[in-house]
Amino acid sequence: MKGFPDLPPVWLAGFLALAWFLARQLPLVTVFGPVLRGAGVGLGLAGLVLIFWSALWFFRKKTTIEPHEAPQVLITEGPFRLSRNPIYLGMMLILTGYVLWLGVLSPVLLPILYLGVLSRRFVIPEEERLISAFGPAAHQYLKATRRWL
Repeated sequence: MKGFPDLPPVWLAGFLALAWFLARQLPLVTVFGPVLRGAGVGLGLAGLVLIFWSALWFFRKKTTIEPHEAPQVLITEGPFRLSRNPIYLGMMLILTGYVLWLGVLSPVLLPILYLGVLSRRFVIPEEERLISAFGPAAHQYLKATRRWL
């Protein structure tokens, strides 16, 4: 994947584009009515709010938000009290909301596949970097806080 910008928002954009493509080219069947489509909009907005709230903590703590860089601070406040990965959770909400909003069956498995990409490419390596950088404090945080919800 040399030259590929390996960042979660880039992956999210790819999955959103794939969801759109599947919905347009291979819709299979319309399964989500107006209530679930409205819920999809709500999930997407909730995801955006969660991402901005989480990013604010990176700014406050003056640490990098880049997933491949070494962390300078262990953030355990704000949304990080509830989830170790609130930004990724927000991205999952956006993708899930978009799939619901599209209203068709074909892209319904994409959020699960995106979760796998996030876990494998970002979450597990980030947790290893936290342990390496913060030792027992990171172990305590990882043990006390759920990965997702």
